[in-house]
Amino acid sequence: MTATVFKNARMVLADEVVRGSLQVGNGRIASVDGGGTSALQGIDLGGDYLLPGLVEIHTDNFERHLMPRPKVQWAEMPALLAHDAEIAAAGITTVLDALGVGEADVDSLRGSAWNRVLDTIDTCTERNLLRADHHLHVRCELPAPNTIDLFEPFHGHPRLSLISLMDHTPGQRQWENIEQARTYYTGKKGWSAEKFERQVAHAATLQAQYAEPHRAYFEDYCLTHGISLASHDDTTVAHVEQAHAEGAAMSEFPTTLAAAQAAHERGLLTVMGGPNVVRGGSHSGNVAAADLARRGLLDILSSDYVPGSLLSAVMRLVQEDILPLPQAVATVTRNPARAAGMFDRGSLAMGLRADLVQVHMAELPDGGRQAVVRGVWREGQRVL
Repeated sequence: MTATVFKNARMVLADEVVRGSLQVGNGRIASVDGGGTSALQGIDLGGDYLLPGLVEIHTDNFERHLMPRPKVQWAEMPALLAHDAEIAAAGITTVLDALGVGEADVDSLRGSAWNRVLDTIDTCTERNLLRADHHLHVRCELPAPNTIDLFEPFHGHPRLSLISLMDHTPGQRQWENIEQARTYYTGKKGWSAEKFERQVAHAATLQAQYAEPHRAYFEDYCLTHGISLASHDDTTVAHVEQAHAEGAAMSEFPTTLAAAQAAHERGLLTVMGGPNVVRGGSHSGNVAAADLARRGLLDILSSDYVPGSLLSAVMRLVQEDILPLPQAVATVTRNPARAAGMFDRGSLAMGLRADLVQVHMAELPDGGRQAVVRGVWREGQRVL
């Protein structure tokens, strides 16, 4: 296969930004060279930045396309293709599609079976219809009675890379502020005020009956199958201690500074949302991701519910002098790749997958700058 040269690029390496060229052969990075190149042919990036392909480990975006409005389910393949296109346009070349299992409402996505969705991902991958490399992140709602039954299609699935343990009982963790929970469930979920009150009253009963046995089941599953485990919405030091004892590698979206500090002290990687950085704070009223970054407590950024927030969050961390560019880029490339056990990607280094993103910094009328994705390559093949 003919080698491809990317020249006149600002390459974001592990510890520095180098002006030079990068050569790709057989889907892998063959060389990374500073300075000019004598190659006449190649892709001239015109001084744009060249980043490793972004790695997204937790996005609800596929679920949003599958159910664009409450109780409105979309066909699986059009939803997947639309999600995939949006992911690629954001510079994401590897995505762990976060699919939730466990909910009493059978009309919801997380209360129904995922078999057809999994078949669609497999079919589209086999037919080379997808731009990004798709893997699975299963989000398990511990207090739901049907969580283990709904997990069955994922059991032993080769795309399964991550399991996270959730407990959205109102009044705890993410929804410690009950009014924030009320706004979310009556707004996004379309619940009536009466339904919300009923669910709150019933939630404690479900938690007491199911949370601990379900937690033990998924802890054992991850251990025996070599799957990465993450906790979710840790609020207290006790939450983090429990996650650490269970073998969790990540603390997703800790809601307090104390929980983030405890995770760091115990070696758990801290995952925060890109929208949190872009908006300047959490939509749930919890700890700000930028504050954690200033304290050295931010390891991974997730786009959560806005794919384009990954790159925007990186640039905001840089522009506000919170992190240097290589370290900020690592939160959306090398760090999430390693956390998911993918050591063949996430950096511009010889031998790794040629998953690449060309980023142009556009000057805005107000004097600001906006990162614009101009090209995306997966294993050396242009996908955008």
